Amino acid sequence: MRILIMGGSRFNGYHLVRELVHGGHDVTVLNRGVTPVSLPAQVRRLYADRKDHLQLKEILGKEEYDCIQDVSAYTLDDVQSMVEIFEGRAGHYIFASSTAVYAASRLLPITEESPVELGPPQQDYGRNKILCERYLLSVWRQRRFPITIARFSMVLGPRNRHPDREQQMWVRLLRGREILIPGDGTTLGMVGHVEDQARAMRLMMQNPRTFGQIYNVTGKDYFTDDAYVDTLAELAGVEARKVFVPGPIMDKVAPDAVIDAGRLGLRPGGSGSPCNGRPFIQRLAPHIHGWKAPVVFSTRKLQDDLGYEQLYTFTSGMAQTYEWFEREGLADKLRYDFSAEDALLEMVKRKQAV
Repeated sequence: MRILIMGGSRFNGYHLVRELVHGGHDVTVLNRGVTPVSLPAQVRRLYADRKDHLQLKEILGKEEYDCIQDVSAYTLDDVQSMVEIFEGRAGHYIFASSTAVYAASRLLPITEESPVELGPPQQDYGRNKILCERYLLSVWRQRRFPITIARFSMVLGPRNRHPDREQQMWVRLLRGREILIPGDGTTLGMVGHVEDQARAMRLMMQNPRTFGQIYNVTGKDYFTDDAYVDTLAELAGVEARKVFVPGPIMDKVAPDAVIDAGRLGLRPGGSGSPCNGRPFIQRLAPHIHGWKAPVVFSTRKLQDDLGYEQLYTFTSGMAQTYEWFEREGLADKLRYDFSAEDALLEMVKRKQAV
């Protein structure tokens, strides 16, 4: 197939390019060209700023593709411009959305039919993804322009450009830091491997069963916070020095798993460190689900419609990612501001001493 990937130079897009090239597809990527990346030689590259509609139309106005994989659309304007250009000249449009769209739920696992959150807890990222989804579904229903929506959960794997996730935990562990774990460590979460997600996107292409459909795309298993730390510690060859943060303290200073520096008497971090304003243990949309709610998604629909099966477990995916982490020497390159964590550790220890 002739495939256009919008993006293709960073994390999800990069692995999608490799998956499609390996599958024998004729791949073109379009991005701004500002991120250095080495792509397979046969990949055709186009350059444009998708926010510049005139430039985008000039570059893509005469192009035709069997499928468009859009992993760089974040706003309604982004997807509207693609439909305007390609309606009638593309066989399929696949939009990378996010499981951050879902509302908090006590019914697990969360399926594609679960409610989404457009109210005050939602952030601009999730709200914009919902608006994109609704527009694309309306285009399918009204004009039968073939679209599919893939809701990515949190993603791990080599080249992860989010250093506040597994990379941050390995840095803590390798430095011998005490590891903060919310509550009793039994909160459930899940992540998906970037290569598994790329394969799911490939399997969706030009499959009529996927037209007008939404799919959760994430891992095959889930884990507790405690097991998350133990797994990453074992891969790093160290023993975790775990400190469990009592629920009342979490509710007071980190209700969404993000430490409120102000409540600990600290100035808000201004260094740009990934620690500032980010969960201290991996959490999906904690601003919606909070620190203690289990967040588990179903991929049954993807399995039923496409015969899809994830190749990576949580452990094997983390093992492969740690090999990349070591190879890149990231333990020495990454810098974090752990001052808020240190303050929370002191609070926990003072409570324990009473």
